[in-house]
Amino acid sequence: MFSPRLVLAATLLVLPWSAAVHASASYPAKPIRMIVPFPAGGATDILSRELARQLSDQLKQQVVVDNKPGAGGMLGAAEAARATPDGYTILLTTSSTHTIGPYLNPKTPYKPQADFTPVAHIADSASVIVVAPSLPVKSIKDLIDFAKKQPGKLNYGSSGNGTIVHLGSELFKASTGTDLTHIPYRGTALIIPDMVGGQIHLLVDNIASAKPHIRDGRVKALAVTSAQRSPLMPELPTVAETVPGFESVTWFGIFGPKNLPAAVVSRLNHDLNTVLRSTSFQERLRTLGYDGTGGSPEDFVKLMERDAAKWSKLIKDRGITLE
Repeated sequence: MFSPRLVLAATLLVLPWSAAVHASASYPAKPIRMIVPFPAGGATDILSRELARQLSDQLKQQVVVDNKPGAGGMLGAAEAARATPDGYTILLTTSSTHTIGPYLNPKTPYKPQADFTPVAHIADSASVIVVAPSLPVKSIKDLIDFAKKQPGKLNYGSSGNGTIVHLGSELFKASTGTDLTHIPYRGTALIIPDMVGGQIHLLVDNIASAKPHIRDGRVKALAVTSAQRSPLMPELPTVAETVPGFESVTWFGIFGPKNLPAAVVSRLNHDLNTVLRSTSFQERLRTLGYDGTGGSPEDFVKLMERDAAKWSKLIKDRGITLE
C-alpha cells in the first residue's frame, strides 16, 4: 500500500502536467500578442498585420501586432524570448535576428537555438541581381567573366554593413571568385541613381523594390537568388543555374519562447499553414514580394541550421563586421 506521503508527492507532480494539458486543450482562451521586432510601416510589419488578421479568423481569437523595434530586431526578439511560454506571446521575425545578427554581434542578448521554440516558416524573400544599364553583360556568366577580367574595378552597392544585401553580394563574390568593391549606402533606393550614372555596377536587391526600376529600364535584371525560379519573376533564371548551390534569401517565421507546449506549437503550426494555403494570403504575399512557404516546425529547424551554417561561415571567412 502506498503511504499518504507518496500519494501526496505523486499528486503534486501530476497537477502541473494536468494543468498544462488542460491549458493546451483550451488554447487560445484570450488574445495573442505577436511581437514584430521592426518598425511599423515596413514590409515585415505589413506582412505581420495581414498574417495576424487571417490567423485571428482561424484561431477564433484576436492576434495583436506589437512592434518592438531596436538594435536590428534584437530588442524585440529578446523580449519574446523572456515571455511566459504559454502561447500568448509569439514572435514574427526574419533571418536577420536568428541566423545572421548573432554572428555579427557577439553581444546578442539571446541564443537563437536555445531561447526559442520554432513554430512555422512563413515566407521567403528572394533578391534579384541587377546591373547598371551601361555594363556590357546579359547573364550571370557574362557578369562573372567581365568581373574577372578587371578585378576590383566593379562596385556593388548595399544598404549597409551586415545587411542581407551586403551578405548576398559577398556570397556571390565568394561563390564566383570575383573581386568586387563594396560601397555601403543608407538604403537601396539611394543606390539606383548612381547605377544609372554608372558609378555603381551591381546590386543584389529585393525583388519587390527592384521591379519598378527593372520595368523602367533603369537597371538590368540578370537572375534571382532563390534556389528555384521565383513565381514573382518566372522569366529570370536563378544564379544557381550558373553557380550551383548558390542561394540567398531572407526567411520569415514564427517563434515562441523556449519550452512552448507541444500542443500549442501543433495548434499554431496547423492554423498558420491553413492561412498560408489560402488564395487571399498568397496573393497578398506576392504583392509584397514574398514567396509563401509553410511546413512543420522540424522543417523550419532544418532551414535555420543550414542558414546559420552558411552565414556564420561567410561572416567569419570574409571578416564581415557591422562597422
